[in-house]
Amino acid sequence: MATQTIDIKVASNGRMVLPASVRKAMGLHGDAKVILTVEDDQVRLSPIGHGVSRAQALYREHAKHGRTTEDFLDDRRVEAAIEHGEVASGGDERGAQ
Repeated sequence: MATQTIDIKVASNGRMVLPASVRKAMGLHGDAKVILTVEDDQVRLSPIGHGVSRAQALYREHAKHGRTTEDFLDDRRVEAAIEHGEVASGGDERGAQ
């Protein structure tokens, strides 16, 4: 996207209107949420979906295992069962004292 500089008015209550051209460039339609980032004296608006897409891309780039969400949840269920004494963990000789 090419850089745009647009003057907009900020009302006394802090409200402002994003021009249609800006909303279109950001892919915003109807009611939408954006992430507002303040850095020094600069404000950056990002569509919330872009943040999610970036996070997913970073995960895919750095994930070391081709595991599914269900694999992760299965592991957590086993760990919880072990913590509650429902399953003996590997190498745990319960009752062999």
